[in-house]
Amino acid sequence: MNRSSEPGHVVCFGELLLRLSPDSGTPLDRSDRLDLAVGGAEANVAIALSSLGLPVAMLSAVADSPTGRRALAALGEAGVDRQFIRRKAGRMGLYFFEPPSGPIGGRVTYDRAGSVFALTDPAELDFGAALKGAGLLHLSGITPALGPAGVELARAAVNAAAEAGVPVCFDGNYRASLWEAWDSDPRGVLTELVEQATVLIGNHRDISLLLGTSFSGDGPDRRREASEAAFARFPKLTTIASTARHVESATTHGLAARVDQRESHWQTDEVRIAPIVDRIGTGDAFAAGVLLRWMEGASVQDMAKTGLSLAVMKHGVPGDTIAVTCAELDAFAPAGVDVRR
Repeated sequence: MNRSSEPGHVVCFGELLLRLSPDSGTPLDRSDRLDLAVGGAEANVAIALSSLGLPVAMLSAVADSPTGRRALAALGEAGVDRQFIRRKAGRMGLYFFEPPSGPIGGRVTYDRAGSVFALTDPAELDFGAALKGAGLLHLSGITPALGPAGVELARAAVNAAAEAGVPVCFDGNYRASLWEAWDSDPRGVLTELVEQATVLIGNHRDISLLLGTSFSGDGPDRRREASEAAFARFPKLTTIASTARHVESATTHGLAARVDQRESHWQTDEVRIAPIVDRIGTGDAFAAGVLLRWMEGASVQDMAKTGLSLAVMKHGVPGDTIAVTCAELDAFAPAGVDVRR
């Protein structure tokens, strides 16, 4: 039996990417070797949740090529159901990540225009079959940022979820460089998608973009103000999860997490993370931790704590993804965070 045929599985919809990285401290334009890792925001969440024991299916399109097979293998290693991933002729989306080194910050360069996923017609994907019996659809603002075709893919996904009666988790994941590459309307598009969401992964800056109103993230009261405004604007929303990051240096950060619901909210203490091995994918790890507890019907406190714990763990893992068991997650206790045992 496919894990996704079990009741209440999670469907993650988005593009699988290949990440290529030079050695730390070596600029991309002077590198003669690159390390490969598989990633993509929604795939990162799929791998994390599947490793934690939830039944998860990935809905996407990949190149029918060795690079596409490498991406599929990464999902398979984590136990993610791949039956709803379409294989097509074309190219995989890529991005290059230059890791931070000493005082020099990291840098991302995208090479994903014209990828198989970005050019996929929604009619080529079986949204209905993937969502049958699902407990949640997870997608992000990266898909519509890819261009008009990406907007149609995201619309098709949330519309199919609405038709199937499946709750939607939407991660804002605002990528300015992608939106600015075409004649886009990020506020209009993202507002339309968030109107269908039950869970929003996003902070006061995401809410400011959606509502066209500036909200401050200076303190818990200001963050609560932003969440209350979002709840008032989006009646389907029940849960908003976010992090607050304090950057001391390229390899030392402080991180706190909060979860807001209409009648309750909780914010953790800040945890200092040093040294950072790899920051990429930490937001997706946070989303996975929150969703793990959300699927269990846990409290805002447990969602925030577990999301923060998994995000902090990911800072110590190279690559885009983190794959740990529930026992490993429960045994991890960063300073200032009590993990449920």
